[in-house]
Amino acid sequence: MLTSRVVMSTHGSEDCPLQCKQSEDDFAPSKLGTKDYWDDAYKRELQTFKDIGDVGEIWFGEESMGRVIRWMETQNVPENAAILDIGTGNGMFLVELAKHGFSNLTGIDYSKAAVELTVNILEEEGLKHVKIQVEDFLNPSTALKGFDVCIDKGTFDAISLSPEDRKEAKKLYVNSLKTVMQPGGFFIITSCNWTKEQLLQIFRPGFELVRELPTPRFQFGGVTGNSVTALVFKRID
Repeated sequence: MLTSRVVMSTHGSEDCPLQCKQSEDDFAPSKLGTKDYWDDAYKRELQTFKDIGDVGEIWFGEESMGRVIRWMETQNVPENAAILDIGTGNGMFLVELAKHGFSNLTGIDYSKAAVELTVNILEEEGLKHVKIQVEDFLNPSTALKGFDVCIDKGTFDAISLSPEDRKEAKKLYVNSLKTVMQPGGFFIITSCNWTKEQLLQIFRPGFELVRELPTPRFQFGGVTGNSVTALVFKRID
């Protein structure tokens, strides 16, 4: 039996495992933005899965996947739409998408250990049709293209914490997104570091906001806000 650990906060809303100190329009560099960190993390997760069948953390909780899938279903996204999970991690989003009938699924991660973990989990779930491969999204292969829906749940946040040139990394991310997506396709991002307004600035031009998905709200010191931002963009040029 597969088990998982959900990353949740003490006040009931989705926690941010990637949250770091922000200064103006950027973040302080962090080990969370390095490939070495994620390689080590997923090597541990892989061994844990082999030992006890624990798939690892579900980032932002299961509801973060549910809200995206519900939106896709209300928009009548075809079950055979080409869907890309950017930075798939343990691949649990791919599993949920498959359970809801989506059949043309691809997951990528720059960590070989993460991809190996996902392959093991997909095999356990009997999902042999799901494609999974090692890819650096900032420098994608030419074969990675033609996607109708691209999903990011925490990957852009991690890229934003890179100790190297974060400004250039964010620019490469947006360019890669334009390259792999079909015109008119949807990009759905869940972030715990960036606000709606900041994401709008980062992904324009090239993308227009379609919908802000509802996320849990918190109240602290008389101020109400959201700890997580979830936005749907449309590729427009």
